[in-house]
Amino acid sequence: MSRAEPSGDVYEWYTRGLRLLTSGSPAAAVELLQRAAQAEPGSRSIREALARAQFGARRYAEAADSFRSIVEDNPSEDYALFGLGLALTRMGDFAGAVEHLALAAAMRPDNKDYTNALRQARATLNARR
Repeated sequence: MSRAEPSGDVYEWYTRGLRLLTSGSPAAAVELLQRAAQAEPGSRSIREALARAQFGARRYAEAADSFRSIVEDNPSEDYALFGLGLALTRMGDFAGAVEHLALAAAMRPDNKDYTNALRQARATLNARR
């Protein structure tokens, strides 16, 4: 059984998806943003929003894949590195997380979210050794 196509165009799916995400409905946002990403696979903005929605919906493996694809296309995307690192921590891959969080923090040492996430991931990794 296929789902009905949402009304509107890709931009409307994207903006509605962002509104759903910011209003606390990440799972609903994923549905719209996946459609938008399928229609416009080259849009970094849509792909990033989808990754954020997947993360918010606790679909960490999907979020990691989405953030990873952004990083593969552009290794200097510090926010995607941060998102990938966070998703990996939620999946229990602290070694992988530290690698990506360290890159994000090195690119933007002024970003406290990046440095705090890196510090926490390192501490967890060290505690598990």
